[in-house]
Amino acid sequence: MKISDLRLPDHIQLQTFASRDALNAELAESIEQQLNQAIAHKGQATLALSGGSTPVPLFNRLSHTPLTWEQVTITLVDDRWINPSEPDSNEHLLRTQLLQDHARQARFIPLWQAGMTAEEAVQSCQARLQTINGPFDIVILGMGNDGHTASLFPDAAELTAALHSRADCVAINPTQAPYPRMSLTPARLLNSRQRILHIVGEDKLATLAKALTRPPEEMPIHLFLQHPLTIYWAP
Repeated sequence: MKISDLRLPDHIQLQTFASRDALNAELAESIEQQLNQAIAHKGQATLALSGGSTPVPLFNRLSHTPLTWEQVTITLVDDRWINPSEPDSNEHLLRTQLLQDHARQARFIPLWQAGMTAEEAVQSCQARLQTINGPFDIVILGMGNDGHTASLFPDAAELTAALHSRADCVAINPTQAPYPRMSLTPARLLNSRQRILHIVGEDKLATLAKALTRPPEEMPIHLFLQHPLTIYWAP
């Protein structure tokens, strides 16, 4: 599928780049500007991030960005319910790729908690997230080829409840992906000033086109495509 074949509603902005390096440079600069604006306006800024391999170069760029990180609070859109010492942990990813250099001064709110299952930790996770007052300044989402975003998997028994939940977070047990998960709910993710979908590769264009016509129960990213969203894409 070609990018020119993609038909998006007017409330979605599409930013395309010739290379992933160009995308990451532009997105890092945009995030820096928005965080600085939030800090100037209200003395602090909040940022919710996704894991996976796609954002690693972006995280590396941001870690070297000289802004007042001590006034920035960072959390995760979702995490696998495994010890942060494990490479598959999103917390591990952030601690090793983003929370370094300048960005080590940021306040980080993890989702994972020791000694509890994800289900047992929902209330304490909720309490942690509620220390963030008001909307997130920026939420960066990813998207799988099954249409999942965050850990809102179409095959998870908890999906329908998560889609309608007014809580901040929910435990998710996907059947087609490893590990139990903790995910922020759509309600919490949509309570944000700026939502960005960061995707790369031709295959994601076909997934995006399909998701525009499928309900959230089949492709959860559809819910976010119904609201203002900026998509950053490169081949």
